[in-house]
Amino acid sequence: MEASKSYEYKVQVKTGDKKGAGTDANVRIIFHGEDGQKSEPQTLDEFFRNDFEAGNIDSFLIRLEQNLDKIVSIELWQDGAGLFAAWYVDWVEVTIEKTGDVFIFPLFRWIKENYHYRIQHLDTCLPKNDPHHQQREMELEEKREMYQLVVKVQGAPIQVKEIPSDEQFSFDYKWNIAKRKIQMIATSKLHMLLNGANWESLFDLTNVYSDAFGEPEGVKKWSNDIYFGSQRISSMNHSLIELCTAMPQKMNITEDELKQVLDKGWSIQQAIKANRLFIIDLIDIKDIPVRSPELILTCPIALFFLNEKKQLVPIAIQLFQEKREDNPVFTPKDPPNTWLMAKMWYNLADASYHQSLTHLAFTHLLMEGVCVVTHRQLSQSHPIFKLLAPHFLYLIAINTRGLDLLVAPNGWVDKTMAIGIKGMFSLIARGINIWRMDTHGTLPEDLKRRGLLNTNILPGYHFRDDALLLYQAIKNYVSKYVKLYYDKPEKIFDDWEIMSWGNELTKAREKGGCGILGVPNNGKFATVEDLTITLTSIIYTCSVGHASTNFPQYDEYAFPPNYPACLKGTPPKDKSPLTENDILIALPDKPTTLDIMTVTKILSDRGTNSIGDFEVQYIFDPPAKNIVNEFREELKDISKTIKERNKIRDPPYIWLDPDFVPNSISI
Repeated sequence: MEASKSYEYKVQVKTGDKKGAGTDANVRIIFHGEDGQKSEPQTLDEFFRNDFEAGNIDSFLIRLEQNLDKIVSIELWQDGAGLFAAWYVDWVEVTIEKTGDVFIFPLFRWIKENYHYRIQHLDTCLPKNDPHHQQREMELEEKREMYQLVVKVQGAPIQVKEIPSDEQFSFDYKWNIAKRKIQMIATSKLHMLLNGANWESLFDLTNVYSDAFGEPEGVKKWSNDIYFGSQRISSMNHSLIELCTAMPQKMNITEDELKQVLDKGWSIQQAIKANRLFIIDLIDIKDIPVRSPELILTCPIALFFLNEKKQLVPIAIQLFQEKREDNPVFTPKDPPNTWLMAKMWYNLADASYHQSLTHLAFTHLLMEGVCVVTHRQLSQSHPIFKLLAPHFLYLIAINTRGLDLLVAPNGWVDKTMAIGIKGMFSLIARGINIWRMDTHGTLPEDLKRRGLLNTNILPGYHFRDDALLLYQAIKNYVSKYVKLYYDKPEKIFDDWEIMSWGNELTKAREKGGCGILGVPNNGKFATVEDLTITLTSIIYTCSVGHASTNFPQYDEYAFPPNYPACLKGTPPKDKSPLTENDILIALPDKPTTLDIMTVTKILSDRGTNSIGDFEVQYIFDPPAKNIVNEFREELKDISKTIKERNKIRDPPYIWLDPDFVPNSISI
């Protein structure tokens, strides 16, 4: 009698690298083939081995009498036995040994006790095409319970009510800001600053950095007009400058007076006609409260000129909006320290805007709402979830920790910034009612709005020139990916998950939605272009947008004269000569300076992989993987281009080299 023939199947299981991800429970699997074929339940267990430990890949050899040519789906469950039954699985891979054919089943799920999970090969489909509707809807309902939307601070963007355990950091050191501050102070031998008072001289202040965390760029260049100009276009608050097309009537200066600070022979009208005059008006911070009555927040308007050497230089700064006698327009012709002080008070306002809006509101907080809505409305099997998920890594975790430690009563913001948290949240409430995805969140449209899309205007605008390369690469990537799954417009109309996603993105915050303005077609997506613009904006903001506004912080803020977030005393009201001592008196004291140094150093650290190099690979569909690989190749080319550009830039603009830009807002 002939022995029955058996067929071998190799099963590999990757347990997630999360706290408590491993299991001691009994794990079973069923293979489902074509035409209703399926195997008997098989136990995954290797004798004398502790299977399914967190972060491990376990291999098993299964012998079956069935000869399955394809494994269409798997059925996987655990029985809850043992002390540690909870189990988080990244993926399961099955190889048919006879043919070498490999079938991959991405899970990235907690496998709850005795529930039989059905996972399709590649696990990527629109809701209409999912054969396991009930499981899909059950998982979404669980996600909606975990990821609840709430406005935590009146007027602020929507956030998650409570941080789900899956969103916590997988390791802690880099993001433990309080612990790192203590360690940094100990190793840098800067204890003496903790009990110090005011600075005795700028020389003493400058000397601190050689023994600390490296000399920030601002130490050497803070008094330089060319550097002050470059801060507007190649630093962390790079998107306020606009082409000036007419003299602002609210500036208390005549054209003849301005002519004296232009290159020889130029008039204001000539500068305007030649596209050489630029303006920043910080009117959005007018009347924002400060944390104590003795502090002052300026609300400046400033003009900048592109000189004959193609360098952007400041030519006029008015520290408040209204024309009045005690609100003069300061120019480079004024006494040196008076002009310096005017620039410092300007940067105080700029820092308030940057930290509140450009950085916190327009990247961290707005994208947290998008992240939460994505988890609530898109199944993990949805291709758009897989596209976005790598760009949300640690976003909720860093927001939760950052708000608790930095933007809390008597926290870092209250200690180091003139506006404190009250002013910061007032400004955030104002800003999110201005920000629109289709302009501020769409780089070419934002540049067009400011008259700066033409790269021949304002040469040296390094942020624009590098960011446009990255924006276009992201848009190319997104466009190809979206077209792969929505090759016909009706597929968008029939996708109730993407429609619910768009609806919750745009629904007013007062009604429980995310309240994002300017989403194409108000979230009722009708075309591939609608989706492409939306998804490009999200990925760009989480990667490029955040990197450009976060990582220069130590270079700019760590040396307070360069970019003060708080100044004591009053801004200059006339053009009387000031002294170095006047500057020293205005600066933060030694303990506050140390607080600024340590936190901005931590905030300037990268903690996650470069864009395109995803920490978690959600995309397994071969055509989609090809699109990811094409994106990576395009990023490599962009990196080479930016490195070549930086060989002739002085200083180099490193912040948007793709090698340096992380995938997500993780710090």
